[in-house]
Amino acid sequence: MTFTQNFTVVGDNLALTAVVALIPILYFFWALAIKRMKGYIAGSTTLLLTLVLAVFAFKMPVVTAVMSATQGAVYGVLPIGWIIITSVFLYKLTVKTGQFDIIRSSVLSITEDRRIQALLIAFSFGAFLEGAAGFGAPVAISAALLVGLGFNPLYAAGLCLIANTAPVAFGAIGIPIIAMEGPTGIPATEVSKMVGRQLPFLSAFIPFYLIVMMTGFKKAFEVMPAILVSGLTFAITQYLSSNFLGPELPDVLSALVSLFALAIFMKFWRPKTIYRFSAEHEIAATTATTMTTTTPKQKHNSYTSGKIFKAWSPFLILTGFISIWGIPTIKLALTGHYEGTNTILKTINSLGHFFTFTPEVPWLHNKVIGASGEPIAAIYKLEILGAAGTAILLAAIVTKYIVSISWRDWALTFGETVNELKYPIITIATVVGYAYVTNASGMTTTLGMVLAKTGALFPFFAPVLGWLGVFITGSDTSANLLFAKLQQVTATSIGMDPVLALAANSSGGVTGKMISPQSIAVACAAVGLAGKESDLFRFTIKHSLFLLLLICIITFLQNNILAWMIP
Repeated sequence: MTFTQNFTVVGDNLALTAVVALIPILYFFWALAIKRMKGYIAGSTTLLLTLVLAVFAFKMPVVTAVMSATQGAVYGVLPIGWIIITSVFLYKLTVKTGQFDIIRSSVLSITEDRRIQALLIAFSFGAFLEGAAGFGAPVAISAALLVGLGFNPLYAAGLCLIANTAPVAFGAIGIPIIAMEGPTGIPATEVSKMVGRQLPFLSAFIPFYLIVMMTGFKKAFEVMPAILVSGLTFAITQYLSSNFLGPELPDVLSALVSLFALAIFMKFWRPKTIYRFSAEHEIAATTATTMTTTTPKQKHNSYTSGKIFKAWSPFLILTGFISIWGIPTIKLALTGHYEGTNTILKTINSLGHFFTFTPEVPWLHNKVIGASGEPIAAIYKLEILGAAGTAILLAAIVTKYIVSISWRDWALTFGETVNELKYPIITIATVVGYAYVTNASGMTTTLGMVLAKTGALFPFFAPVLGWLGVFITGSDTSANLLFAKLQQVTATSIGMDPVLALAANSSGGVTGKMISPQSIAVACAAVGLAGKESDLFRFTIKHSLFLLLLICIITFLQNNILAWMIP
């Protein structure tokens, strides 16, 4: 039995159908922002509500709706949940073996100032991980690092989510941009150039915005030289790499340039006053003790460069593994799709094929007819070896030998991590399940079609489509795949350059990442705040809307006044 998506199913009217499609989103906002439900309860009830609407309002067969939820839930566990488990596990290994104390002191030796630490870790290091891995790893690891340094967990998670805005469009070796080439036929390099003429404005602004958020305008201006070094080096590298190298490397290069530029700059410049949190002794007693009894210089002197390198090596190894996993030909081999002649890659390909499972989703595969009139394929994508979480697990295995922890303690730590993260994993599974039901039933496309009806104002609203897509799916890649064709067709019909519309979808999407239920659950899981998702959502929602407004204005101006910026 096939199901054909109908975008005017309620009262034979697009607007009424869109109102019904909006109900799960409004419910989720209400559940987290107003009722302050725990994440897994908000996620589960949103999924149930969406299933009811899919069946009764959108006339989707019950079994089709339920199977689409299972497809999403499986994707929520692997690869997303797997990344969170392995990331937090690696971090816990460094804490248990005392290596994180050395990491903390090495960061303090660069600067004791909390503002600069946020720029180095949340902005630059987080962007590097976004470029190499994506899928939650950057927020999970950088937020855990900040908490280890003594940041309030909620604050650390919020800062990392907002800092992650700058790199998302080019995340995971440029996959969000590359993904749009398939459905639209527009070269990824052209979209990369246009995104590289929008996002650098935001990238230059985010470091300033982060510090103002943390400390207010006055204290932000005290570290303005550092903010400018961090933001401008990132933005300029992002523009140059996206316009002259393509979509694969902007994040990795921008992050490294920004990170090293700021670290070097801090050797020659110091803020007049060191900023610390007012309740620092309550946040982390150990950190407060270190800070009040020892200067960072003294503390740093107690560790040799060899010890510091050893302490950082788990994260260096993690970076190496994740970077290797992101190389396109190796990625193909790891998932069993390599067709070249290289002997080593062919061996990896055999392993990858053995550990890759892509069974069809029963009663769903090719049973849904989408907007194009074509049946939609539905498979459970279980790429065990190719998952970024597996790369992080291998880093944790290598780390076992570096930090000299027994296999028993290693395994116990892994078990503790899984136990701690059980509710966040349920949250992620339910919210991704919800995303898949909204897509399969046609709810998401219905909302997109309404925004596409805004006519001459569409250039202003084009980024909202991307924002909405990322909020629902948790992924800029998914949002781009979902709305790329709609953006292209709508833009052409109103005389807007389709390249600008596609770029707007991706750029707008980055501002939705910080409020996506998946991202919220990932961030809370990483800092030990399972069940506090509502607090984090309330923290990020206003920043998400403000940054979205900036992207809307930039896109509108580029369409009407600054058309010379379009490649």
